[in-house]
Amino acid sequence: VVLGPPGSGKGTVCERIARSFGLQHLSSGQFLRESLGGADAAARGGAVLGLQLWRCGMGGVGSVLAAFLPPIPSPFRGGACTGFPRTLGQAKALDRICELDLVISLNIPFETLKDRLSARWVHPGSGRVYNMDFNPPHVQGVDDLTGEPLVQRDDDRPEAVAARLRKYKDAAKPVIELYKSRGILHSFSGTETNKIWPYVYTLLSSRIPPLLSDE
Repeated sequence: VVLGPPGSGKGTVCERIARSFGLQHLSSGQFLRESLGGADAAARGGAVLGLQLWRCGMGGVGSVLAAFLPPIPSPFRGGACTGFPRTLGQAKALDRICELDLVISLNIPFETLKDRLSARWVHPGSGRVYNMDFNPPHVQGVDDLTGEPLVQRDDDRPEAVAARLRKYKDAAKPVIELYKSRGILHSFSGTETNKIWPYVYTLLSSRIPPLLSDE
């Protein structure tokens, strides 16, 4: 599992892990987009899923979560998960489904995250993310592949970013402490994903043989 606040680059890190080590990238947001049809539907579906998890308490959380996970491919070498768990309750629910081998926590300065999120735009249909500072579209305001307009999510607007980051910090603290107490947490700090990645690669290389050399 890769943990990190919004805009920390955990999705990028997970994609690189999957590609370099032959693992399945398990993204809760992507599952919702594929199963519900588009980012807008995924947002609604995420709200529904969250409400279901809240209502059923600890007893039935695992079965609700399992319904949203994709079929596990065979043979299955392993998976790298982003977007879950976000709370202590979700972490305990995940325990009912699988046993985690490793948890990576990305520690990015909040000022850096504020700048990243405020510059982030998305393609609603696919969920593709662009950043106007370091990953802009070829043509400003439109998706590279479809030519359709990009939008800025309401929660990526500057006034909403600070509240999102505070909420993440409060919710993630007990999750991080849980995995730290189990001895499976590894934290990496920095402001650039490209500089953090080599350390993540080295850590994973000590656990599982890589399929690709370090990028």
